[in-house]
This record gives sequence, structure tokens and C-alpha cells, in this order.
Amino acid sequence: MSLNSPIQARFANLPGWIIGTAIFGLVAVAVAPFSGGIGRALMDVRPHAPDMTLWAGVSPVIKIHLFTALGALGLGAVLMLVRKGRTFHRAAGWAWVSLVAVVAGSSIFITELNHGKWSLIHLVTAWTLLVLPIAVIAAKRHKVVAHRKTMMGLFYGGFAINLIVAFLPGRLLWNLFF
Repeated sequence: MSLNSPIQARFANLPGWIIGTAIFGLVAVAVAPFSGGIGRALMDVRPHAPDMTLWAGVSPVIKIHLFTALGALGLGAVLMLVRKGRTFHRAAGWAWVSLVAVVAGSSIFITELNHGKWSLIHLVTAWTLLVLPIAVIAAKRHKVVAHRKTMMGLFYGGFAINLIVAFLPGRLLWNLFF
């Protein structure tokens, strides 16, 4: 396959799920104005400082979930940028795995939006709890490609998609900041 331009060459190296996530995000933003309540809420966005009275009423499980998710998001971004296989990568990787396990584990107990029952977003929890050990085992067995793909899938798929969902109108983060 011949690549005719530097732009084609750059996109040829991106995994399909990154491109898919970007396309999904763009389509969601394009369709939002026509999607009823969500579209209206997005059109009437008024950012403000965090509503600390709302934060005070949040359960400890949600606070743990949010803080560990933010930590995992930040550390995961650093891990995507640093050289792999070094001591820092290994140590920070274990910290990231621990944070992700707490994020997924705590989400099992977050059921307020669905009247005490799990929702479809909990499928991501199950996926994370199944795939995370597989990624660690791949690293231990020096299966670098499998480890990289699995960890990148967890990071981008788990955190990018869930971050979008977390900021939907009516959700806690939306109400805290908009």
C-alpha cells in the first residue's frame, strides 16, 4: 500500500479504535442540536465554578470513583508519552493498574441513576475488570504488542468514552460545572 501524503502516513499508524472514537465524538457533537433535551442543554451551556453544595451531597463511593478516575486519566496520559519498558513505566504502570481497578470496582456500587440497578455503562466495568488482568499477564509474558493494544484500549476506550458519558447533561459532572 502506497501512502501519498504525510497525512495519510500519520493516519495509517493510528489504531482503528482511535479513529472510530474520534468519528463517534464528531458525529455526537454534530447530531446533538437535533437530539431533543441533550441538544437543548448543550446549546444553553453556561460554565460556572464547581457547585460545592452539590459536591458535598455526593456519596463517598462516587468521590473515590471520580478522584481515582482523574488520577488514572492523568497518569495514563503520562504513560502514553514516556518511553516504555523503563523502571518508571513499570512502576507507574502498576500504579495505573491499581487506580483503574479501584475505578472499575467502585463503579459497581454506583447505581443511583438507574434506581439502584446497573445500567449499560456497567458493561464497561465488566470489560475493564476482565481485560485489565489480561493486559498485565501479557506484559509479564513479554507479549508487548498484546499488552500495548490492551492497555491503549483500556485507556482510550474506557476513559475517553466514559468521560464523554460523565459530562452528559443531567449527570454529576455536568451539574457541577454547567
